[in-house]
Order: sequence, then C-alpha cells, then structure tokens
Amino acid sequence: MEQYDLMDRLVAAGNGYLQASVVREHDISKYTLTKYLKTRGMVRTAHGVYAVVDAWTDSYFLLAVRNGRIVFSRESALYLHGLMDREPPATIVTVPEGYNSTHIARQGVRVIHSKPEWYVLGVTKVKTAFGNEVPVYDRERTICDLIRCRKNIEIQTFRTAMREYMSSEKKNLGYLMRYARKLGIEDNVRIYTEVML
Repeated sequence: MEQYDLMDRLVAAGNGYLQASVVREHDISKYTLTKYLKTRGMVRTAHGVYAVVDAWTDSYFLLAVRNGRIVFSRESALYLHGLMDREPPATIVTVPEGYNSTHIARQGVRVIHSKPEWYVLGVTKVKTAFGNEVPVYDRERTICDLIRCRKNIEIQTFRTAMREYMSSEKKNLGYLMRYARKLGIEDNVRIYTEVML
C-alpha cells in the first residue's frame, strides 16, 4: 500500500493526472500501476497518461504530453502568459523543421515549423489554468514572434499583447532585443518598443 500512497501523492501533484513515465521513475512496476488504476477507477487520456474520472480536461497539458516536440507559441503563448484576455480560437504550436506534424494538425492545431536554432530560442515552461506545466516560448520570444508575424495577427490581439507586455514589471527588454537580433527583426522591435515606452 505504500506504493499506492505514493501514486496518490503523484496524482495530487499532477492535478488529477498520473503519467506512467513518472511512476516508472519511482520504480513501481507496470503490474502495480495497472492494479492501482483499476482500484482508483482512473481513465486513460493519452498514451501513458491517466486521469481521475472527475479531473478537469486540460487540453494544453494533454496535447503537450502526447507530442513531446511541441512548444506553445504565438496566440497560445500569449494566452498562457496572460497577455491575451481570451483563449485563442485555435491552438498554435511550433515544432522543428522536418518534424512530421500531420497527426497534430489533424487535431485542429495550427502547426508552425521553425529552423532548429529558432525552435529552441526562449523555450520555458508555464502552468496552465489547471496547474500543469507545459512548454511555451517565454514572453520576450512571444512578443518577437508577434512583431515578426504581425500581418497574420488580429490587430486588437496585437495591441492588447503589446500594451500588457510593455506595462508589465516582468518584461525583460534585454532579452527582447537579444531575441530580436537573432531573429533578424531588431529594427522592427526597437520601433515598437520606443513607441510603447
């Protein structure tokens, strides 16, 4: 029962979710895990991910667990960082060039392919509204992407995000300009930040 107590704690820490990979890290056998899942009435939500029956569906977390190479980006990143006041109509993720993402796109997710050196730039983790950590571009990288692709962004979303970011105490203009330099948009970013300051 000690292992069951440990798994109960893992479920509590996972906000109602239990990942088989985390269970394996604690040297708990598949047999014990299977018995535990049956005893607790947990359901499979993704490969190697189980949830208590009344757990809130955390679509960002489940998408991230099912697809280890995605990074939430653009409007999805804005939403996760609180720089957008409503959830975007489509989830947007970035994957490295060459990654076969058709299985992700079939789920209604908008997929952006990125150069390898850009793909890793500014990756961090944030908690979803349900308390689960997911990979996302940090605020500065997200603002750079917003400026870089501003013609494809709704004007109100763009203005709100820029205003929220520039008025935030969490902004880091040093990182913003460093990313802008690497992405080749330093002049554009400088123009927007000077106007907003």
